[in-house]
Amino acid sequence: MHNTLAIQDAPVGASIHPDTTLGATTLAVADAQRSLRFYRDFLGFQVLHTAGQRIVLGTDGVPLLNLEAQPSLRPRPRPTTGLFHVAILLPSRVDLARVLRRLLEARYPIGASDHLVSEALYLDDPDGNGLEIYRDRPRAEWRRQPSGQIAMDTRQLDLADVLSELTPANETWTGMPAGTRIGHMHLQVADLAQAEEFYHGLLGFDIMVRYEGALFLSAGGYHHHIGLNIWQSAGAPPPPPDAVGLRSFIIELPSVAAREQVQARLNAAGVPTHQQDGALAVDDPWGNTSLLTVAAQ
Repeated sequence: MHNTLAIQDAPVGASIHPDTTLGATTLAVADAQRSLRFYRDFLGFQVLHTAGQRIVLGTDGVPLLNLEAQPSLRPRPRPTTGLFHVAILLPSRVDLARVLRRLLEARYPIGASDHLVSEALYLDDPDGNGLEIYRDRPRAEWRRQPSGQIAMDTRQLDLADVLSELTPANETWTGMPAGTRIGHMHLQVADLAQAEEFYHGLLGFDIMVRYEGALFLSAGGYHHHIGLNIWQSAGAPPPPPDAVGLRSFIIELPSVAAREQVQARLNAAGVPTHQQDGALAVDDPWGNTSLLTVAAQ
């Protein structure tokens, strides 16, 4: 039985700028070499640069994942709030097929879902940090219900059909392709009402989907840039500071004026902010740090 989701019409008001996107995500890991074997050697990210125990990974020169290696870190205890998964958006279905075949050939544990608007693979890195690797269907193919709302779902992904995209001309594995980006961030929170107040009321992401135990928000009509759930974390505390997991993620706004609008809402609500790595940093109620940056002009 499928649980169909309906994307609601975006509300009017103080929405975040529609051209807002997500940038690099920073993850704390316990073993730099183990993480390199996974992210670089297995998944095919490029090492863009390193500084001490910080490793910047990406494709075609674009940073996507920052790994901060600290050997003293311990596994994240559960239940706690924090990362559910960081979602890596591929440019095409062929790219997804190449990743899928690589995972299957290595017998790496994965989940797989067809969400109607996208096709997704799910896996954990060696530290238990959740990843989604997915491709979007074109927006023109997003089905609409009679109400005009866009339908999403969680169905079994037809792996054989995805793999059928591969031919002798395009099947060679060359790593993560140019054009790969961070598509969305999905977080475990302790309280959905609080999460809505922060990510919708203050940051200004539009509510796209209300689902049992979950909330999905976006900028510019995308299916979601931010996912929030309490499926395993209702009332849970944040993870301890010596645990692996999410350290921050970038929300990239198209202009200084767009960022100032978000900052004004935060200031009016008395939410503390600070400068971090040249960005405006703000923590949600569970210490998940968003870095508000401005896109290069």
